[in-house]
Amino acid sequence: MSAGRRHSYLLAAVVVLLDQLSKAWAVQTLPAGLPRPLLPGLLELLLTWNTGAAFSLFTGHTQALGLVSLVVALAVAVWIARQSILGIPRRLALGFLLGGAVGNGLDRWRLGAVVDFLSFVPISFPVFNLADVAINLAVLCFVIDLFGGHGHRRA
Repeated sequence: MSAGRRHSYLLAAVVVLLDQLSKAWAVQTLPAGLPRPLLPGLLELLLTWNTGAAFSLFTGHTQALGLVSLVVALAVAVWIARQSILGIPRRLALGFLLGGAVGNGLDRWRLGAVVDFLSFVPISFPVFNLADVAINLAVLCFVIDLFGGHGHRRA
């Protein structure tokens, strides 16, 4: 296995671990629906359960979204396995995406909803979690990869 593929899978595993540990902490520590300041004026802790997808789309369709998470995770794992060369942006993108999909997918399958607990204070934005952060970082890395040479090494 190439170093790039190994790095992608390792990053995904770290994302899943941190995501699941942070969600377990949130469920054990935070009272549901009662905000607690984390970074005053910027970020607060607010435990919520999301039965939908991003921005609460498809609320109540947890099983279907669990299946989507599984299909995405399998597709990304196969994508990683089939890559001969993975530049840094693409390796990060695939690792973040795989980890985020697995992290939220585990919640849907085990708990029937995704645990969200991070909330921006100054703007109206949906409550989110570390898997969501990883998925957004994946998008950023894909954009960097797109404009930076499509993952090919430059001479």
